Amino acid sequence: MLLVACQSNATPAPTPTPSPSPHIAVTAAVLQKVEAPAGLTACPASGPIAAYLLSLQTADPALGSRMADRWQQLRAKGAVDGAVSIFAADKSACTAELGVTAKIKSAANIVVVFADDGQAERVWGSGIFGFVPPAPDQIAPGLSRGPGTGRGVSSWTYTRPSVQLACWRRSVLVSLLVLSNLDSAAFKAITSAIDARLN
Repeated sequence: MLLVACQSNATPAPTPTPSPSPHIAVTAAVLQKVEAPAGLTACPASGPIAAYLLSLQTADPALGSRMADRWQQLRAKGAVDGAVSIFAADKSACTAELGVTAKIKSAANIVVVFADDGQAERVWGSGIFGFVPPAPDQIAPGLSRGPGTGRGVSSWTYTRPSVQLACWRRSVLVSLLVLSNLDSAAFKAITSAIDARLN
């Protein structure tokens, strides 16, 4: 008795591998005009980080140089793009150091995108533009780190009457938010709006 087996020379189609979800454009991730508190106007240098750094160099060369150096350090650690969004009640805050705008109301957001999650996590852990997360066991009024912030494990917040900070990582994106002389409701609304876009 002869058994004949039927064979096909056709190669089976490979199982498609899921492609990673595309990340939002960094200029679309930062604080948007519709989310800015009433009374604040967009600063001219809002947009790609290169424009922001150029405006700082013109207005305050020392600050511009420090921020440019910090950006180059981030680039050396894997940053591939960044954007800045600043809204202020007075244009002098547009080129002031983040978080030191005296009594002027302002909201500044920087989002940086990295080549991979690991780079983003390492940079978040070591600090971004001079804002370093507190040690896990550090306790101070207004300071929170991790899940208690509402922004996940890789996050920290600092809230005081005159300044409110939030820095957190989502995937390959690290966001830094600095509010000056705004209320806690604005802080919560803005962080939630930005966070919802980060992927």
